[in-house]
Amino acid sequence: MINLKIYNTLAREKQTFIPMEPGKVRMYVCGMTIYDYCHIGHARMMMAFDVVYRWLKASGYQVTYVRNITDIDDKIIKRAVENGESISQLTTRFISLMNEDIHALGILPPDHEPRATAYVPQMLELIKELEKNGLAYKASDGDVNFSVRNFPGYGKLSGKSLDDLRAGERVDVNTGKHDPLDFVLWKASKESEPQEVKWPSAWGNGRPGWHIECSAMACALLGEQFDIHGGGADLQFPHHENEIAQSEGASKRPFVNYWIHNGFVRVDNEKMSKSLGNFFTIRDVLKKYDAEVVRFFILRAHYRSPLNYSDIHLDDAKVALARLYTAAKDVMSDELALDWSEPHAVRFAHAMNDDFNTPLAIAVLFDLSSQVNKTKSAKLVRQLKALAGTIGILQRPPQDFLQARSADEDSHAEDIETWVQSQIATRSAAKKMKNFADADRIRIELLSQGIILEDKPGGLTEWRRI
Repeated sequence: MINLKIYNTLAREKQTFIPMEPGKVRMYVCGMTIYDYCHIGHARMMMAFDVVYRWLKASGYQVTYVRNITDIDDKIIKRAVENGESISQLTTRFISLMNEDIHALGILPPDHEPRATAYVPQMLELIKELEKNGLAYKASDGDVNFSVRNFPGYGKLSGKSLDDLRAGERVDVNTGKHDPLDFVLWKASKESEPQEVKWPSAWGNGRPGWHIECSAMACALLGEQFDIHGGGADLQFPHHENEIAQSEGASKRPFVNYWIHNGFVRVDNEKMSKSLGNFFTIRDVLKKYDAEVVRFFILRAHYRSPLNYSDIHLDDAKVALARLYTAAKDVMSDELALDWSEPHAVRFAHAMNDDFNTPLAIAVLFDLSSQVNKTKSAKLVRQLKALAGTIGILQRPPQDFLQARSADEDSHAEDIETWVQSQIATRSAAKKMKNFADADRIRIELLSQGIILEDKPGGLTEWRRI
């Protein structure tokens, strides 16, 4: 296989992946803050790093994968108080529901899934080290804060300078911070807060800030420096920026070598989020669509690209996945190992080694399925299933999937045709106005949904699925 290249947010470019220890990879991903049902945006994040995890293992690496659970947070406390239940009752319930959702989507469990509340002693030790290094101080309001201006290089992940941050800051007259840019490491207890979120410390009873939680858990399980850290693009700043400041400020050494961030799920060109109220929970979507169809829908877009959510896109994913299963339906495959020297496997590996390019890898699967349809080759069916298995699809008996499709499988074909034609018309109008950026954006969006446009003489555009 060719060398794996990863887009490193810290370097702002694709880089050849070189693990710190040959043959071994240590990876930390910021997981869920548990107080409600998981939505499709959460599924997209966990799916992105499930693919990274799977491909690293398929490439022969021994991977230690840590994905944390934040089980202490302002939102968690607020929800538990509203519900009249304890923090642990709330989080235990939603952790169980989260596990049901992600298991249904074929997302592999991490090797370690630490809960923040189990690592408070490690967080306190980290804060003590920061205080010793002149990077933490107890404020007049009882909180312990990180002194941003005392850490050289703050902003290197997000590209934000201190001057830019100061220009956009808001003045908080009630804070005890020395500088508005400083962030909290340890929150002093409030009388109104439940007793179960009050831990003793050298600075008085309190609870950890959000950012220090991940630094402490990552360091405890993977060491002060490790290979890969991932999470959603919204965590790049301030969460991941603050993790770097805390971790490197305490250890005085580099924290992470490769930073990976996945793109947002969008609905009507807005980010899907609970705060906007435009989210769809995983379990509600699974009431309508097969879990593997949802997985396939997510994988058809590159993990760093926006993922546009709609029923039309899911319906199209269902039809496309059925085409792959249909190709393997009438041919019995052998049980031999995957042949990585076979041409389709070579192309598939090239795609996945190019920053985990699942859309291109899936296009290879469709090319391979076309060959299966022509040759009825058992060897090629084995290749098809085995390659697809590295990204977690096409592992059921074909008849199981095909029979499970709803009776109205083709009822949305007309809707899909209408949607594609409207996109073609919009793109054509953009080209006439010389708005080539919009025209390219529409073409790329269609490609992410498995639709290729072919411009013909006379201004005609035809389309086909891959």
